[in-house]
Amino acid sequence: MDIILQQLVNGLTLGSVYGLIAIGYTMVYGIIGMINFAHGDVYMVSSYLTAIAIALLSYFGLESFPIIIFGTLIFTIVVTGAYGWVIERVAYRPLRNSSRLAVLISAIGMSLILQNYVQIAQGARQQGVPTMLTGAIRLDIGDGFVQITYMKLFILFVAFLGMGVLTYIIQKTKLGRMCRATQQDRKMASILGINTDRIISAVFVIGATMAALAGVLITLDYGAFDFYVGFIIGIKAFTAAVLGGIGSLPGAMLGGVILGLSEALFAGLISSDYKDVFSFSLLVIILIFRPSGLLGKPEVEKV
Repeated sequence: MDIILQQLVNGLTLGSVYGLIAIGYTMVYGIIGMINFAHGDVYMVSSYLTAIAIALLSYFGLESFPIIIFGTLIFTIVVTGAYGWVIERVAYRPLRNSSRLAVLISAIGMSLILQNYVQIAQGARQQGVPTMLTGAIRLDIGDGFVQITYMKLFILFVAFLGMGVLTYIIQKTKLGRMCRATQQDRKMASILGINTDRIISAVFVIGATMAALAGVLITLDYGAFDFYVGFIIGIKAFTAAVLGGIGSLPGAMLGGVILGLSEALFAGLISSDYKDVFSFSLLVIILIFRPSGLLGKPEVEKV
């Protein structure tokens, strides 16, 4: 029982991060109906930016965890958001009226560019950051125990806070209303005076900032990363988006949590060697039996 509870804690933490990254996939698809396959590499870039920010702050003698985490979040979110804006302007906007195959190839090309750019600039070796927050809470349960580190508690708090803030922005603010209008009917939204090009760029920036938030949290927790780290976690976040219903913001969050819990339970009770196989098999099963996802709506062809 204690193994199951421990894996549930680990899965909830991992799932919250999947949910943050899945938001980028689902928002872009909801607005323009295309998959941003460079999104996982945006997360990868944010891992390197996290290490750079920590190194800069430490160089200037700032060693307090609150100051380091706040400065790292601001720096990483701003720079990663700029990456998201550039990706939209370079890889998507010129091809917006082209075939989906052209956009897919462009997105894959942007992914390869980011991977090779980071590999050349930072090197192919695995890199890491020092442990910033230590300690854990231990709960005794019968003959066993469940342990949750302070870092995992911090990840859960920040991840769900970020999801809550984004939900408020989309549901209650003018920007959110314009995003929802653009998602429902881009042409009509443009007729009503909404600058849809600016909204689409804003959605890419928002998705990139969510990936940046996930990148900071995971990098601080795991401590290690490389130029290829975005591929696997990007596919898993895409699986979470499809599971929840791609195009649905609550679905991305729900899908991330479900995938994280399922993967952690599979790794703890069956085999950790095949947890990635399980995640990708889950994606195939979802696409076969419920392509619209748990909270998604079947796509209706407009005529």
